Amino acid sequence: MRSLARFALFASASLAVASPAAAQERELPYWASISAETANMRAGAGERFPIEWVYTRPGLPVQVIRFHQGWRLVRDPDGAEGWIYASLLSERRTAMVTGEGLAPMRDAGSAGATLRWNLEPGVIGELGTCAGGWCQLDVEGHRGWVEQARLFGAEEA
Repeated sequence: MRSLARFALFASASLAVASPAAAQERELPYWASISAETANMRAGAGERFPIEWVYTRPGLPVQVIRFHQGWRLVRDPDGAEGWIYASLLSERRTAMVTGEGLAPMRDAGSAGATLRWNLEPGVIGELGTCAGGWCQLDVEGHRGWVEQARLFGAEEA
């Protein structure tokens, strides 16, 4: 029994220190979020390329569409594409309310469910499960269901 526990501990420790090459074997595209207080989007995969955008919204969802060494080519909610250094991104799934007008957050995943809050476009929350065109969203502890069509980051990658 002890040897099995040691093996499990060793196996999980080995996974935690996976090589950068292993991190690049992930299937593309996939969803990520900005984890840094400030993240520069560059015209190319390297610091020598000019900065096109500066993001100051931790949690902003982005779609990773390519990678090159330690850089990720991402698409933001406005459709802008550029390169962000991988350490500035997180695998934490978030979503941002898009579209015109308020997006109802309901207590269940249906249009007839009780209204909890109305969310303005641009609100970001942690994404939960999606089913039947609705997704669970947690916005600073306010939890409910939002129509999937109103959320950037909730689509299948």
